[in-house]
Amino acid sequence: MRAADLRLDTLLDFAPDGGVITFAGRRALLFDAVALGLLRTQLIELLGLTAARGVLTRFGYAHGWRTAEAMREALPWADAREWRIAGGRLHRLQGLVTFEPVDPDDECDAFAAARWVDSFEAEQHRLHLGPADEPVCWSLTGFASGYLSHVHGEPLYALETRCAGCGAPDCRMEARTRADWGARIEPWLADYDAAGLDAALAAVQRRLHDAEAALARTRRAVEESAAAEQDEPAGIVARSPQMQRAVQLARRVAHVDSTVLVTGPSGSGKERIARLIHDRSRRADGPFVAVNCGAIPAALVESELFGHARGAFTGASTDRVGLFEAADGGTLLLDEVGELPPAVQVKLLRVLQERRVRRVGEAVDRPIDVRIVAATHRDLEAAIGEGAFREDLFYRLRVVRIALAPLAERPADVLPLARRFLAELNAEMGCPAERFDHGAVAALMGWRWPGNVRELRNAVEHALVMAQGPAITAADLPPEVAATATRPVSERLADVERAHVEAVLAAAGGNRTEAARRLDVGVSTLYRKLKAWGGDR
Repeated sequence: MRAADLRLDTLLDFAPDGGVITFAGRRALLFDAVALGLLRTQLIELLGLTAARGVLTRFGYAHGWRTAEAMREALPWADAREWRIAGGRLHRLQGLVTFEPVDPDDECDAFAAARWVDSFEAEQHRLHLGPADEPVCWSLTGFASGYLSHVHGEPLYALETRCAGCGAPDCRMEARTRADWGARIEPWLADYDAAGLDAALAAVQRRLHDAEAALARTRRAVEESAAAEQDEPAGIVARSPQMQRAVQLARRVAHVDSTVLVTGPSGSGKERIARLIHDRSRRADGPFVAVNCGAIPAALVESELFGHARGAFTGASTDRVGLFEAADGGTLLLDEVGELPPAVQVKLLRVLQERRVRRVGEAVDRPIDVRIVAATHRDLEAAIGEGAFREDLFYRLRVVRIALAPLAERPADVLPLARRFLAELNAEMGCPAERFDHGAVAALMGWRWPGNVRELRNAVEHALVMAQGPAITAADLPPEVAATATRPVSERLADVERAHVEAVLAAAGGNRTEAARRLDVGVSTLYRKLKAWGGDR
């Protein structure tokens, strides 16, 4: 799970006719910003500026702490960093402020830093009290402190180094430990009183645990893929580094007519890549013809590919154009090319070399202008060693090779793909479900998808048929997928890690040194993990 995947409509749950509202499974309330501004003004008038600042800072700290706690329990984060940086995203989703992270530099060595725009606190302070002499985003800095302290298990203090409430164009927040702040934090420590506040929060957590279990029935989770922010043509989702590399290579090779070999397990998206190559090429206005070589009876493969003349064999009552000629001026995808019979492999090699095709039963060669993209789930190099595939044909096809990883090896693509399939299938089927709840997200992320993208699409279709309400639950998914939702998040993430390591090891031909290099870990680390999984044999 990534922080960028967070979306308000999957975290916020409410009944259309009113009642309890939940955010990430915990009860939430809606308040008018001006009403909060008036409350702030009353606190300052009754308690004084310093005491009011302390109350609102502690309030923000509790809010941030509770939010971090809720997000940790609700979502299967990819790593602690994603959970940490989600705090800024949640600030924005809750309407508090627009958050823009700032990378540390020579002038800012903070643990975390951010630029805030449209702070509701700065806005309300200026509206009711006028410009301030010191930063006024007290609950926002408290929120950042509480969220970061919970995530990292140690007190972190957020302070504003500039504030729109004082007339600056925006606000700037920096967070550090007490030691890193040094003397600068001393005037503000009373606002936090972290030790006493943490103890109070622990007590609140115990008292509210049972009540929150009931409210968690419709918790939303992440499935926003930010697709509008990325160029993903031809229905391709490319969030994982592996798929991004494949798409980039496809785009580059599209501009030339070189033959391409796309490899990858069944259902991994090979035809989508072939379609992308065609759509980005100079042949985009020509035909795109796809044929599954493994689905054609052996006796008819030659006729299907190259065509036949009338009377060439029993049943050939008319002349017939083959797929090579049908794709003239465009692209021909030879899917599962590894299934071609040896005799057809010889003729295919000749066509690729001479760019001419001869129909079965004819003695005339016909020129063709076709871009060839071949695809296979088989290990063609192993097939060469077994004598099942011609080596010269392999090298003719593999001018450029694009390798697609199995879905288990690219978990970052699972949720965006599922969400895309949900939208596509919903448009076709008109079902009421429009999103996944947190249980469905956990199940989708926990399953290893041996059938790859094709299996994922079928699972989403199954869920749409079974769903009764606006959100797909884990129970709506196929049983084997739904079962993963009940397992702890740590176990599901461990499965994702194991699947990724095993897939990389397989891609490296079992060579552990090469697999460790691809995984960017030490060989000893890889051996230790394999031993723990029972694979060090």
